[in-house]
Amino acid sequence: MLKLAVLVSGGGTNLQAILDAIDTGKITNARVEVVISNNPGAYALERAARCGVEGICISPKEYENRAAFNAAFLDKLNSYEVDLVVMAGFLVVLPPEMIAQYRNRIINIHPSLIPSFCGTGFYGLKVHEGALARGVKVTGATVHFVDEGTDTGPIILQKAVEVCEGDTPEVLQRRVMEQAEWKILPKAIDLIANDKVSVADGHVTIKE
Repeated sequence: MLKLAVLVSGGGTNLQAILDAIDTGKITNARVEVVISNNPGAYALERAARCGVEGICISPKEYENRAAFNAAFLDKLNSYEVDLVVMAGFLVVLPPEMIAQYRNRIINIHPSLIPSFCGTGFYGLKVHEGALARGVKVTGATVHFVDEGTDTGPIILQKAVEVCEGDTPEVLQRRVMEQAEWKILPKAIDLIANDKVSVADGHVTIKE
């Protein structure tokens, strides 16, 4: 049974997609062990509580410096002995020590088709604002392993989503979540939980 830690900062819609997928059997051999947020007011923590999952907040604002936060964050995560860390809208940069310790065991969902509209400064609505400003006809979402770069780790899954005439960033964001994010993030977790994903030399192989 794959034990998950889901990291969230806001509403937790991707967390809900994971919990629902586990409940309906779309994700097998996995359970959410803990939900961790940097934001005490994150609605994601309420979602976790409603599903009987432990939710905790650990915020950089509670520590005198980032090094102290990083150490406390890693200690707290390690205490749950999870197998996979899922970044589901987590707006805190992970400490290098965590990435090194959990190499190829941290995944992230990004609301674009990487390498487009990703990297430093591209998060949340800013991703969709960038896509609309560029005038692309197709966008989407990407699930990837996390490395020391920003959105640079090996790609696991991608799904394309059409950009429609008259889209606002908010409308496009919702469509990308519904048609891509909420589908490929649970699918990636299920693949990993059932030993169908391997990564070597920066490339992902998926077994059918």
